[in-house]
Amino acid sequence: MSDIKKQFGENLRTIRKARGFSQEQLAYASGIDRSYVGKMERGQVNVTIEKVYVLAETLGCSPKELMPEVTA
Repeated sequence: MSDIKKQFGENLRTIRKARGFSQEQLAYASGIDRSYVGKMERGQVNVTIEKVYVLAETLGCSPKELMPEVTA
């Protein structure tokens, strides 16, 4: 399960950097604490679906782009 959290974090970091946001800028724009953004990117927390949508809106991407690909 932690691999899913880590992949989400990698996706978040990749998209954030591609959009030119620092962690601090993303945190401010999305209303999420900067330390929590860092924890999400490191795969240390379970992200709620609400936060996925807030992050996607802030980053101008689809929530699906943030989600990891799961192979069965």
